[in-house]
Amino acid sequence: MITVEEALEKVLDLVAPLPAETVPLRRAAGRVLSRAVTARLTQPPFDNSSMDGYWIAAADHRPGAVLRVEGEAAAGRRYTGPLVAGQAVRIFTGAPCPAPGGIVVLQENVTRVGDSVTLPEVLADKDNIRPRGQDFAEGDRFFPRHPLSARDIGLIAAMNVAEVSVHRRPVVAILSTGDELVEPGDTPGPDQIIASNGLILAAMVEAAGAEAHLLPIARDTEDSLRAAFTAARGADLILTSGGASVGDHDLVGVVAGAMGLERSFWKISMRPGKPLMAGRMGQSVLLGLPGNPVSATVCAALFLRPMLARMLGHDARPEPLRAVLAAAVGPAGPRTHYMRARLIPASPLPRIEAFESQDSARLGILAEADALLIRPLGDGPRSAGEIVEYLPL
Repeated sequence: MITVEEALEKVLDLVAPLPAETVPLRRAAGRVLSRAVTARLTQPPFDNSSMDGYWIAAADHRPGAVLRVEGEAAAGRRYTGPLVAGQAVRIFTGAPCPAPGGIVVLQENVTRVGDSVTLPEVLADKDNIRPRGQDFAEGDRFFPRHPLSARDIGLIAAMNVAEVSVHRRPVVAILSTGDELVEPGDTPGPDQIIASNGLILAAMVEAAGAEAHLLPIARDTEDSLRAAFTAARGADLILTSGGASVGDHDLVGVVAGAMGLERSFWKISMRPGKPLMAGRMGQSVLLGLPGNPVSATVCAALFLRPMLARMLGHDARPEPLRAVLAAAVGPAGPRTHYMRARLIPASPLPRIEAFESQDSARLGILAEADALLIRPLGDGPRSAGEIVEYLPL
């Protein structure tokens, strides 16, 4: 068995950023740029007022000065009249300034009577003008290495860029295996259960920004598995759950090997999730998860999400956070243990409490948990109040 850290490096070695495609900016949220965006204009394109008030020449900015209001400037409509000494121009937020070297005096700081304004005796230092190019200049580059947020989209739009080059979304074929499984909504036989893994994994794949293709359940026969793997051809990643252990009916590795799987590793020193398998299979990467729903979910959080992130063009390895242990826990044992736990808000660190039952078949506890308490391999008993690490779910 290999460690979690070794397994993560091996699965990440199997994948790389996918080729680029061009998409409209409207469809780019959550995608990762494959090349920098270059601003096509300067923003703002002119000096403009940051407040409603009166634009005046710097020479007229004197305590108590009385100025005559000549015209106005509004957003999208500049003042084009003459400019003379002793003049003020009514100006609104975002409007172009009539000339360089001026000052905008806030409307609440002057006294207006008819067409005249009187400046206060105490003048403010701020000119209330946004200079040309304050935000960015034509030719400036923007190249974040994370999925584009709404804020990123806004900046790119302001740069007058309507299309962007992003990494292609990975196509993930999801295959649940087992004679005991039936689809949600179907009526299970006396020895069957409802298949939940496929929907859990599809939701995680789509939340990561990839495209999920949910295949029909494969039965515990070589013919059924061979047909399923054939249907998965063309996917960037084939994600299986179940059939990766050592039982007589665990045939995923056998069939995948016969169909060309170049196995990278099998079995990890972790709990839950020991029977994890990964490798290359033709043009695809195979990640074989355990059939147990909790084990599959934990393995997907640790390995699937970073793989998809790399394929999408960014790096998102699991980064442990710190919390205070709310109740004592026993020794971790011979494998790294990821215990389902609940977080309790506190300052400066949250408190964390592991669920009493860690039965890996209990989806109810998985749904209630909001963290995985990390117990390193060989870690001894821990007392309440100690600092521990966790991964958010």
